[in-house]
Amino acid sequence: MKKAIYVFSSGTIKRKQNTIFFQSEDGAKKYIPVENTREFYIFGEVTINKKLLEFFSQKEILLHFFNYHGYYVGTYYPREHYNSGLVTLKQAEHYLDEEKRMYLARMFVKGAADNIIKVLKYYDTRGIDLKDPIERIEHLKSTIQNQNTPEELMAIEGNIRDLYYGTFDTIIQNPDFSFQQRTRRPPQNRLNALISFGNQLLYVAVLGEIYRTHLDPRIGYLHSTNQRRFTLNLDVAEIFKPVIVDRLILSLLNKKIIRKEHFDARLGGIILKENGRKLFLKEWDTRMQTTIKHKGLGRSVSYQRLIRLELYKLEKHFIEGRPYKPYLMKY
Repeated sequence: MKKAIYVFSSGTIKRKQNTIFFQSEDGAKKYIPVENTREFYIFGEVTINKKLLEFFSQKEILLHFFNYHGYYVGTYYPREHYNSGLVTLKQAEHYLDEEKRMYLARMFVKGAADNIIKVLKYYDTRGIDLKDPIERIEHLKSTIQNQNTPEELMAIEGNIRDLYYGTFDTIIQNPDFSFQQRTRRPPQNRLNALISFGNQLLYVAVLGEIYRTHLDPRIGYLHSTNQRRFTLNLDVAEIFKPVIVDRLILSLLNKKIIRKEHFDARLGGIILKENGRKLFLKEWDTRMQTTIKHKGLGRSVSYQRLIRLELYKLEKHFIEGRPYKPYLMKY
C-alpha cells in the first residue's frame, strides 16, 4: 500500500537517482522510497525543481500544498496517465444535458443527507435525543427531487448541514468545542477549525483518487464547472464528509486526542496549530486505512479504496449507463 507523506519542516526536496531526498533547514536528511509513495502533503516551506516534478510525473505522485496556517492552496497534478477522451466526452455530455446533470447533483446531495442521518441515528440510539433534527433533515431530504437547479440543491444541502452541525454541541458536550455556527476562512472557533481542516484533507484525498481513474476532475455537477480548477472532487466529497471527516472529529474529541491547547488565535479567527495538525493527520491516516465490509464485493476494503470504488461507479454511469447510487454508510 502506497503512503501519503506529510512534510512540516522547511527544506529542499530533490531527486537522488531513483529515490526522493529531503533535507531540512537544520541539516536533517531523509530518503523516501518512491515505490512506496502515493502523494505529498506540503505544510512547510520547501524548495523543489523541474527535475523533481518530472520524476513525480513519471511516478504518478501528486503534491498538495498548504500554507502556513494549514489552508489548502493547490495541487501539482501531473499529466493524467489514465486520460480517456471517451470518458471526458461523456462527462461533458452529462454536464451540458440539464436532466443528466441534475440527476447526479441530486444524488450527491441525497448521499450526503443519507449519511448525515446515519451519523445522527447512531448517537440517537446511544441515549442522545436527536429525533427532532433527524425528522427535520428527513423532511428536507424529501424535497431534493423537487429542486430544479444546482443552486437550489446547494441551498437545501446548506440547510441540512446547518441542522446537522447544530447537533454537535449536544453530541460532544464540551464547552471548549462549541459550534455556534459554520464559519470558514478563518474559522471562528475550534470545532469549525477542525471541520475546515478535515474537509480540506478529504477534498485532496478524493482528488488523488480521481487522478487514478479515467475521470476528469474539472467537470463537476453539483459544484459548477467554471474557472475553478477542480470540482468533481468537491461533489464526491459531500458523500464522504459525514462518513470520514465528521466521525473522525467526533472520535478525536470524545477520546480527548485533540484539546483546546492545540489551537491558536490567528488572522481574526482560530487555527489548528502544527502539533494539532500532526495529531489529526496521524488519526486521519489510520482512519483512511481502516477496512470495512463492502456488501457489493463481499470483502473488506479501506476507506481510501472506498472512495476509488465510488469513482468507478461514476465511470460506469457515464460509459455503461448504470444509474449512479451514492455510498450509504453501514454502522
